[in-house]
Amino acid sequence: MKAAMTKSPPQRNTRQRTAVRTGLEQEPGFISAQDLHAQLRGRGDAVGLATVYRVLADMVRTGEADAIYTEEGMQLFRACEDVDGHHHHLICVDCGTAVEIDPPVEGWLEQVSSTHGFTPIRHVLDVFGRCADCQAKQD
Repeated sequence: MKAAMTKSPPQRNTRQRTAVRTGLEQEPGFISAQDLHAQLRGRGDAVGLATVYRVLADMVRTGEADAIYTEEGMQLFRACEDVDGHHHHLICVDCGTAVEIDPPVEGWLEQVSSTHGFTPIRHVLDVFGRCADCQAKQD
Protein backbone atom coordinates (compact mmCIF):
# COMPACT_ATOMS: atom_id res chain seq x y z
CA MET A 1 0.00 0.00 0.00
CA LYS A 2 1.33 3.43 -0.91
CA ALA A 3 1.02 6.13 1.72
CA ALA A 4 -1.07 9.09 0.73
CA MET A 5 1.09 12.19 0.46
CA THR A 6 -0.33 15.67 0.44
CA LYS A 7 1.23 17.38 -2.54
CA SER A 8 1.19 21.14 -2.43
CA PRO A 9 2.16 23.57 -5.13
CA PRO A 10 5.93 23.97 -5.41
CA GLN A 11 7.36 26.85 -3.43
CA ARG A 12 9.24 29.64 -5.13
CA ASN A 13 12.83 28.50 -5.63
CA THR A 14 14.95 31.03 -3.76
CA ARG A 15 18.67 31.05 -3.06
CA GLN A 16 17.98 30.12 0.57
CA ARG A 17 15.63 27.28 -0.37
CA THR A 18 18.21 25.92 -2.80
CA ALA A 19 20.93 26.12 -0.12
CA VAL A 20 18.80 24.20 2.40
CA ARG A 21 17.80 21.56 -0.15
CA THR A 22 21.40 21.10 -1.32
CA GLY A 23 22.71 20.94 2.24
CA LEU A 24 20.17 18.27 3.18
CA GLU A 25 20.90 16.24 0.05
CA GLN A 26 24.61 16.20 0.93
CA GLU A 27 23.97 14.64 4.35
CA PRO A 28 24.37 10.83 4.50
CA GLY A 29 21.81 10.48 7.29
CA PHE A 30 19.30 12.34 9.39
CA ILE A 31 20.23 15.80 10.69
CA SER A 32 18.54 18.36 12.91
CA ALA A 33 17.45 21.73 11.55
CA GLN A 34 19.87 23.41 13.95
CA ASP A 35 22.85 21.35 12.77
CA LEU A 36 21.93 21.91 9.13
CA HIS A 37 21.63 25.64 9.81
CA ALA A 38 25.10 25.69 11.43
CA GLN A 39 26.59 23.84 8.45
CA LEU A 40 25.01 26.25 5.98
CA ARG A 41 26.28 29.27 7.91
CA GLY A 42 29.73 27.65 8.13
CA ARG A 43 29.78 27.43 4.34
CA GLY A 44 28.86 31.09 4.07
CA ASP A 45 25.18 30.61 3.18
CA ALA A 46 23.18 33.39 4.82
CA VAL A 47 20.05 31.42 5.72
CA GLY A 48 18.04 32.08 8.87
CA LEU A 49 17.04 29.25 11.19
CA ALA A 50 13.34 30.00 10.63
CA THR A 51 13.90 29.63 6.88
CA VAL A 52 15.64 26.29 7.41
CA TYR A 53 12.66 25.03 9.42
CA ARG A 54 10.17 26.34 6.84
CA VAL A 55 12.00 24.76 3.89
CA LEU A 56 12.40 21.44 5.72
CA ALA A 57 8.68 21.41 6.60
CA ASP A 58 7.84 22.08 2.93
CA MET A 59 10.17 19.29 1.84
CA VAL A 60 8.54 16.83 4.25
CA ARG A 61 5.05 17.87 3.11
CA THR A 62 5.94 17.37 -0.57
CA GLY A 63 7.74 14.06 0.03
CA GLU A 64 11.22 15.38 -0.73
CA ALA A 65 12.38 14.71 2.85
CA ASP A 66 11.64 12.38 5.73
CA ALA A 67 11.31 13.49 9.32
CA ILE A 68 11.70 11.36 12.41
CA TYR A 69 11.75 12.05 16.13
CA THR A 70 14.53 10.81 18.36
CA GLU A 71 13.83 9.26 21.76
CA GLU A 72 14.67 12.68 23.21
CA GLY A 73 11.95 14.29 21.05
CA MET A 74 14.28 16.06 18.60
CA GLN A 75 13.07 16.16 15.01
CA LEU A 76 15.60 15.04 12.41
CA PHE A 77 15.41 15.33 8.62
CA ARG A 78 16.79 13.44 5.63
CA ALA A 79 16.44 13.98 1.90
CA CYS A 80 14.41 11.20 0.27
CA GLU A 81 16.06 9.06 -2.35
CA ASP A 82 12.69 7.90 -3.68
CA VAL A 83 10.40 10.93 -3.66
CA ASP A 84 7.44 9.10 -5.18
CA GLY A 85 7.53 5.92 -3.11
CA HIS A 86 6.77 4.80 0.41
CA HIS A 87 9.92 3.63 2.15
CA HIS A 88 11.42 2.45 5.42
CA HIS A 89 14.79 2.97 7.11
CA LEU A 90 17.59 1.48 9.18
CA ILE A 91 18.88 4.38 11.29
CA CYS A 92 22.09 4.50 13.33
CA VAL A 93 21.39 5.90 16.80
CA ASP A 94 24.97 7.17 17.13
CA CYS A 95 25.83 8.89 13.85
CA GLY A 96 22.42 9.25 12.15
CA THR A 97 23.37 7.29 9.04
CA ALA A 98 20.22 5.99 7.38
CA VAL A 99 19.65 3.31 4.79
CA GLU A 100 16.39 2.89 2.92
CA ILE A 101 15.18 -0.70 3.10
CA ASP A 102 12.42 -2.66 1.42
CA PRO A 103 11.08 -5.06 4.06
CA PRO A 104 8.32 -7.54 3.23
CA VAL A 105 5.92 -5.67 5.49
CA GLU A 106 3.39 -4.38 2.95
CA GLY A 107 1.71 -7.73 2.23
CA TRP A 108 1.77 -8.74 5.88
CA LEU A 109 0.24 -5.42 6.86
CA GLU A 110 -2.62 -5.82 4.37
CA GLN A 111 -3.33 -9.35 5.63
CA VAL A 112 -3.25 -8.50 9.34
CA SER A 113 -5.34 -5.38 8.80
CA SER A 114 -7.94 -7.32 6.83
CA THR A 115 -8.06 -10.10 9.44
CA HIS A 116 -8.88 -7.55 12.12
CA GLY A 117 -11.26 -5.47 9.99
CA PHE A 118 -8.90 -2.52 9.60
CA THR A 119 -8.21 -0.44 6.54
CA PRO A 120 -4.64 0.83 6.80
CA ILE A 121 -4.18 4.52 6.11
CA ARG A 122 -0.46 4.89 6.80
CA HIS A 123 2.37 3.20 8.64
CA VAL A 124 5.97 3.85 9.58
CA LEU A 125 8.78 1.35 9.89
CA ASP A 126 12.08 2.75 11.08
CA VAL A 127 14.56 0.36 12.67
CA PHE A 128 17.04 1.98 15.06
CA GLY A 129 20.40 0.40 15.82
CA ARG A 130 24.14 0.92 15.29
CA CYS A 131 25.82 0.93 11.90
CA ALA A 132 28.97 -1.16 11.33
CA ASP A 133 31.28 1.86 11.74
CA CYS A 134 29.77 2.84 15.10
CA GLN A 135 29.80 -0.79 16.30
CA ALA A 136 33.50 -1.00 15.47
CA LYS A 137 34.18 2.18 17.50
CA GLN A 138 32.53 0.60 20.55
CA ASP A 139 34.64 -2.58 20.38
